Amino acid sequence: MNTDDTPLPAADREVDARGLNCPLPILKAKKALADMDSGQVLKVRATDPGSLRDFQAFSRQTGNALLAQQTLDDGEMVHLLRRR
Repeated sequence: MNTDDTPLPAADREVDARGLNCPLPILKAKKALADMDSGQVLKVRATDPGSLRDFQAFSRQTGNALLAQQTLDDGEMVHLLRRR
């Protein structure tokens, strides 16, 4: 899983969960993934610091691959998940 400053892979769909707290970023991601095809990549933008561990747990529980997590300079977090 990519956690450094290397460029992130391209996403097929993006969810903006900035300003939302747990569990809303996960719920928005779950809904988006349900409408995607297997192998497609979802990018989630969030500001909740707890989303880092939340998406790790979500990935383990659902079988969707967590490709990368990045924290940007402004504190925003980016999570990339591949649909199972």
